[in-house]
Amino acid sequence: MKAAARRLFALAVIVAADRATKLWAVHWLMPRGYYPLLPFFDLAYVENTGAAFGIGFSRNAFFTGLSIVLLGVIFYLQRRWAGKNAWVQAGLVLVAGGALGNLYDRVTLGYVVDFLHIHYWPVFNVADSCVTVGAFCLAWGLRDEAGATAP
Repeated sequence: MKAAARRLFALAVIVAADRATKLWAVHWLMPRGYYPLLPFFDLAYVENTGAAFGIGFSRNAFFTGLSIVLLGVIFYLQRRWAGKNAWVQAGLVLVAGGALGNLYDRVTLGYVVDFLHIHYWPVFNVADSCVTVGAFCLAWGLRDEAGATAP
């Protein structure tokens, strides 16, 4: 399987996993609102019209536009950085998959469905997790790339 096909497959898996978990949250968790699992972790249904950490509450249109621009940049970088290391490639796919998952919610629902809650941390979802892990992968991979070119 070619690298581009693997990235596309991974992107599809990320978006599908995000959609499936959000559909579950809407159908099972929304009627309950809250479900405790561990002393530090529970499931809590939230309809988020802002960004991470509640930034920009009720700014769904702004974050929809920002997501579209971000995806354009990611797809441009995917082509431009095709020869970069696996960390960079994984990071780009994870960030793109997360952005697409949340963009789908913003466009179809007018908000993003969040449901994972680690106490003392804002509620988040699979897409948010992918964006976060992807950002760390990008940072790690670009650090390696910079180190490889340093004297």
